[in-house]
Amino acid sequence: MSGGAAFGVMRTSFGRRAGRGRHSHPMIPARPSLALEWPNAHRATPAALCNRPPRRSAMHIPENYLSPSTCGVFAVAMVPLWMRAARHVREEVPRQKMPLVGVAAAFCFLAMMFNIPLPGGTTGHAVAGTLVAILFGPWTATLAISMALAIQAVMFGDGGILALPANCFNMAFVLPMCGYAVYGLLRGREERRSDAAGTGLGRELVAAGVGSYVGINAAALCAAIEFGVQPLLFSDAAGRALYCPYPLWVSVPAMLAGHLTVWGAAEVVFTVGILAFVRRVAPDFGLGSLAGDDARVAPARAARPVLALVAALAVLTPLGLLATGDAWGEWSVGDLAAQVGYTPAGMAHGWEWASLMPDYSLGALPAWLGYVLSAAVGVAALLVAFRLLGAQAPSHVDFGPRHDG
Repeated sequence: MSGGAAFGVMRTSFGRRAGRGRHSHPMIPARPSLALEWPNAHRATPAALCNRPPRRSAMHIPENYLSPSTCGVFAVAMVPLWMRAARHVREEVPRQKMPLVGVAAAFCFLAMMFNIPLPGGTTGHAVAGTLVAILFGPWTATLAISMALAIQAVMFGDGGILALPANCFNMAFVLPMCGYAVYGLLRGREERRSDAAGTGLGRELVAAGVGSYVGINAAALCAAIEFGVQPLLFSDAAGRALYCPYPLWVSVPAMLAGHLTVWGAAEVVFTVGILAFVRRVAPDFGLGSLAGDDARVAPARAARPVLALVAALAVLTPLGLLATGDAWGEWSVGDLAAQVGYTPAGMAHGWEWASLMPDYSLGALPAWLGYVLSAAVGVAALLVAFRLLGAQAPSHVDFGPRHDG
């Protein structure tokens, strides 16, 4: 039995066969409704924690849930966005600050490993995308979060390779852009520049919390729409979905239910908590005015306490294993077939990527140890990647008012 079947998942009441009424459909119920089952999920015990396979993360669209043409559309859309993000990074982030962007990206990577349960057996997570946008600008956040998502997909199988552009659009573009826009509405440009000196911290944290909440729900809505249009656009002659079988009136409330409540709150806690820590103990972290010897000393000084926080979060990531169940929309093909009564053809014959450490596990090692090692590998990969990018960055940039739009 798969992990999703063992621990319970969020299920939707669907008519599995035709003949349930005049408007019945093999895929869509006569009266669309969202019903949560409350399975008898196993309680987490220390012994079970050592052997439980890690859960995948909400909003990470898996392979074959979106059609190849949908993935292609998002790939075409993301290429110019990635190019613009790279240009902004070259223009805004000096060489000595680039490693700090890697540290900020590590916060996103780790936040997405802390799975948080909802009653009914589904799980989700924070992203901390608005945090990176506040510290380094939304376009830098787009690049940083995209790299974190790419590492998760390639190395750990968290999110599909073909679906990576769609995941980046949701979590690396929509989330930080919306979150930073709300943050900017609540915080004037002059006030944002004064925050680096520690003034108005309380007001900034309120703005950051509101922005992060709006950002993650905007991203969740986009993912829900992407799921929901699949059965409307791609079905076989019998009317059965070829890819994700849940239409909009199921996917939207199912995705937003958790993000408007528990996971949105988690995003606020991660964003506000880390931002408050950074502002108090490492005010030089992020973009700001650097001159003279401080241009070299400040980034290294700012990184020390923040790296300590990253290390602490990496050690604590096995707490994410306590969450029982799979994220909505990320079931295995077998679990999905059990829910809707058939296997979508596009998923049954779809493409799969063999990741190096699938589901943040490593061979026969206990799940908690594989999780910690996966966190260390992911963080190290991001730090190395941005240090290499820093070698190509200019030594100095203009720290005048940023036009992040």
